[in-house]
Amino acid sequence: MAENQYIYAVSRIRSKELSLLDKSFLEQLLTSKSYGDCLRMLADKGWGRAGNETAEEILHIEREKTWDLIRELVEDMSIFNTFLYSNDFHNLKAAIKQVYRNDDVPNIYITHGTIKPDLIYKAVKEHDFSTLPEHMRECAEEAYQVQLHTGDSQLCDVIIDRAALETIFQKGIESGNELLSEYAELKVAASNINIAIRGFKTRKGIEFLERAMAKCKSLDRSQLIEAALNSEEAIYNYLSTTVYSEAVQAIKESPSAFERWCDNLIIKHIKPQKYNSFSISPLAAYILARENEIKTVRIILSGKLNNLPENLVRERLREMYV
Repeated sequence: MAENQYIYAVSRIRSKELSLLDKSFLEQLLTSKSYGDCLRMLADKGWGRAGNETAEEILHIEREKTWDLIRELVEDMSIFNTFLYSNDFHNLKAAIKQVYRNDDVPNIYITHGTIKPDLIYKAVKEHDFSTLPEHMRECAEEAYQVQLHTGDSQLCDVIIDRAALETIFQKGIESGNELLSEYAELKVAASNINIAIRGFKTRKGIEFLERAMAKCKSLDRSQLIEAALNSEEAIYNYLSTTVYSEAVQAIKESPSAFERWCDNLIIKHIKPQKYNSFSISPLAAYILARENEIKTVRIILSGKLNNLPENLVRERLREMYV
């Protein structure tokens, strides 16, 4: 995009940012009397379309609206692939398991990947991974062989998840965009921390940890693995020497608290893009902001639907972009 195209695209995004949900509205949503009231409040905000009644329908439509807008503003959508690779690798896992079990399971594929799910399924079904992008072929073959010959679904997932992280990290750097590369770094680092914590708690060995963790710049993979083989306290001690020292308290609290901390960190890092009018970054930030508010609304709706206490739901709410 030329500079003047950035200016136009960013100005459109600035106008759309005015309709993003803020903390005040989320509080109203949280304290509303019922699930139905939540849906009506969202409808009044323009969420969903006429005739759509369920939460999942509304959230799906809102995600579609986001990508439809971005497609209006950007000719080459591949710049945002860093956000979409995880969907491709999820679909690869789903396709391998579907072929292995030889059954049809509805709604197992995610839209908004860089590859159509039916093409991934066809590649697995025909055992021809040459039709997949180069960054997927090796892991697809290895995971396929593991699943079909050993039935080890966990190892299959680990192989694919590691490849997903490596792809996100590498493509984020190759994008040449600071926000995308920073997002990729945070994504991989957060995943590695989760792997370390879960690995220690489930007494995983060095082979598993080395296979599961991907390299990133902000964490020393070898030191994190060594800590995970030692103790939970060793993991905390190592993280305290890194830029993720503030995450330690959230990790001690609960897995959901750490997930919330990671999401809030991303929002914190993208907020400066509000003042950038000459690059693709404000559009990327808007996509992340929308994903963040959709996730937050899902948490509230799930809480209402399951009659969870307000304080329990509030603990899981994310920081907003606006």
